[in-house]
Amino acid sequence: QIPSEQNVTLQIYNASGQLVRTLVNESVSAGDHTATWDGTNENDSKVRSGIYFYRMTAGDFTNTKKMVLTK
Repeated sequence: QIPSEQNVTLQIYNASGQLVRTLVNESVSAGDHTATWDGTNENDSKVRSGIYFYRMTAGDFTNTKKMVLTK
């Protein structure tokens, strides 16, 4: 949940720490939001199954979580 309107970024990284895709990079209104990653990189090419990390930054808040992509 975003407490007030602010710039939000949501990025996907591979296990090597390389940026795979930026899903969100814009000002977002207060409230609950969702984002869906379709398993593609910035070139719209499908990435391999494996471990990825998503990082959300909103204002001073940053959180990184692990996820597993399976095909």
